[in-house]
Amino acid sequence: MTSNKSSLEPPGTSPDGAADPAEQTQQTELPDPPKHSRRTILAAVGAFALLGTATTVLGGSLLNPPSSTEDGDFSGETLEFLIPLASGGGTDTWARFIGTELTNYVAGRPGFAPVNEAGGEGILGTNRFARSAKTDGTEILVGTASTVVPWVLGRSAVKYSFEDLKPVVVNGTGGVIYARAEAGVAGLQDLINRDTPLEFGGISATGLDITTLVAFDLLEADVTSTFGFEGRGPVNLALQRGEIDLDYQTTSAYGSAVEGIAKEGKAVVLMSFGQLDEAGEVVRDPNFPDVPTVAEAYETLHGSKPSGEKYEAYKTLLGLTYTYQKGLWVPQETPEKAYQLLRESSEKLGTDPAFQEKAAKVLGGYPLVADSGVAERVREAYTVSSSVRSYVTGLLADKYNIHVE
Repeated sequence: MTSNKSSLEPPGTSPDGAADPAEQTQQTELPDPPKHSRRTILAAVGAFALLGTATTVLGGSLLNPPSSTEDGDFSGETLEFLIPLASGGGTDTWARFIGTELTNYVAGRPGFAPVNEAGGEGILGTNRFARSAKTDGTEILVGTASTVVPWVLGRSAVKYSFEDLKPVVVNGTGGVIYARAEAGVAGLQDLINRDTPLEFGGISATGLDITTLVAFDLLEADVTSTFGFEGRGPVNLALQRGEIDLDYQTTSAYGSAVEGIAKEGKAVVLMSFGQLDEAGEVVRDPNFPDVPTVAEAYETLHGSKPSGEKYEAYKTLLGLTYTYQKGLWVPQETPEKAYQLLRESSEKLGTDPAFQEKAAKVLGGYPLVADSGVAERVREAYTVSSSVRSYVTGLLADKYNIHVE
């Protein structure tokens, strides 16, 4: 007889799904798989142990290949910029602009991820970077004067050192010191031998203002200071109202804050901070070619070139807070090929005419500096002697009753 079972029904079942006794008798029971020998088991365990040891010794490279950045290629990577200040400020704007542009020049076209880690005037985020940043070139610190000055002062909260970092690119700014004309100031000579001191308006003596305070001390200017303003904008308005006599403004704010009242005769531009050249000497700011520097102002007032402890402190702070005010930094342990790729990419970016035109407003006309000698020059500028630190902290304590913790 021909069976009427469907070919889809499993063998050993009847049409109603019950077991078929006839086929059950024909089934043969499969033997158990052979047991592994002791030698086979030990060999397998040993192989896994060897793999684990190799992974530990080689840093996991068997399972996770080393970063491609060591070969100078950032394909598939992301450049993470640690910005130790709040979003929306000048440093944040600068960092986001540079990062967005720079990734177009880096081999492999990595992604870009800005990370703001505000707190403690920039100290907390910078501390974290120094403690735990990756050393493959993908984590980059955004440095600025706000984080440099606390390091110079040796504040106890600072757990980082710029001597342990390597600069990829730096960018500067400049500025001028100006006075209210109605305070009886027509020129540099009116800074000294006064019957009544001039009043300077400041934000914080332990911030960017410190460079101006050292300049006044170097010049032996008759100046007292009031701190606590919320920004340079409010200081400028206070000067125009006659509440203070002296102020400084950086290059980016000069046009809106100073140029107009100077043309009207209400303010007198006295000097620029100047810039450090490649030899570490103070030269005129290219944005203020007709304005004497602090060093030139000293010579006008005292008849000789400045020298000594105060001048060395001024030059040090000028480099840290103006000529090399902002920068991108990586740990010293970063692979050389990765570091050089970042530096050379920054150099190409800075020399691109299209970028220069786009960056004119953000950079204030000051170039991105990333040539082959940048690390050495910045290292020299960021070498702060114990005598400079001692002088600056002593000035704050003796003249402003500010004691650095």
